[in-house]
Amino acid sequence: MKIALVSPYDFSVPGGVVKHIYYLAKHFREMGHEVKVIAPCSREDAPLSEYLVKVSSLVVGIPSAGSVARVSVSPLVYRKAKKILEEENFDVVHIHEPLTPMLPVAVLRHSESLNIGTFHAYRPDPHPVLEYSDVLLKRLANKLDGRIAVSMAARDYISRYFPGDYRIIPNGVDLDFFQSMAKPIERFCDGRPNILFVGRLEKRKGFGFLLDAFKLVQAEIPQARLLVVGAFDDDDKKPFVEYVRRNRIHGVRFIGHVPEEELPRYYHTCDVFCAPSLGYESFGMVLVEAMAAGKPVVASAIPGYTEVVKSGAEGLLVPPGDPQALARAIIHLLNNPQLREWMGEMGRRKAARYSWRQIASEVLDYYREVAELKGKKLPK
Repeated sequence: MKIALVSPYDFSVPGGVVKHIYYLAKHFREMGHEVKVIAPCSREDAPLSEYLVKVSSLVVGIPSAGSVARVSVSPLVYRKAKKILEEENFDVVHIHEPLTPMLPVAVLRHSESLNIGTFHAYRPDPHPVLEYSDVLLKRLANKLDGRIAVSMAARDYISRYFPGDYRIIPNGVDLDFFQSMAKPIERFCDGRPNILFVGRLEKRKGFGFLLDAFKLVQAEIPQARLLVVGAFDDDDKKPFVEYVRRNRIHGVRFIGHVPEEELPRYYHTCDVFCAPSLGYESFGMVLVEAMAAGKPVVASAIPGYTEVVKSGAEGLLVPPGDPQALARAIIHLLNNPQLREWMGEMGRRKAARYSWRQIASEVLDYYREVAELKGKKLPK
């Protein structure tokens, strides 16, 4: 089968959608399919470069759902997308966030293949554009032969604007990668309990509330340490560093970006993983990574996260934006090693459902199911 995976986002910048496409492409190819990734890309050293079709290196950051979406708005993308589709003649064109400008819209406009769309986003408030979606967007949405949502939260959100049938196929995790006996980070293996945060330092990630909670944790467990890992720079962390200094909080280590191959080591170093996000999360990919590594999770009880973690089983869920509840949950786990071990094992078992090989197989089965309904025949 010849498959195009289309990303609206800069493929050289880490992110949930980029990672999703990366692993789908990897496993599709391992299963014997021909795959091309069509995406904007601002750098030459992007992953999958051997089968990445770059439509533009001109990328701009646009505020979106409490984050910044790096997309191409070059009008040249429209013509280039049309040319690629004509030359490649794909069996399946699988577009991620298919109503995002500029590339997905251009591909959907011109594709005559079996068109599949995956919707990743969730937001609790109305979308400023989709709320007033016009005839053009509805017409484009109707060009999708099949629709996938990565969670019930994502499905419920997008179906408000574009009703229809959506198949829920979640994000995945590289089980072997995160379940491996990765060597913990030596300098943090000194007997002190480690709490791990992985993510950007955007407001929606709730890191400020975790700092407030960490003060309370240290009042009970003075040796506790907070490891902060993610794609953030000096400007991102500056207000938090100043807050730590002002409040004389000890034991916060801002690690910043780490190479992908190092990430499992941080999960295996921590005693508790914490995700205090405030919302806008359609799926808890970092939660699944921590669970695969056998670590108990403390997370906000928000749509997207509640689909991944059952409170009292793989971890503890607390109200978003509540540092006291966050601190109580962390303290409870740090003081109960047997509970941490049990929850870690529960997490490992549940993470098996999110194996990328299984997810990729489900997506391929969905292609064939949709093709049959549409009276189209796909190669094996």
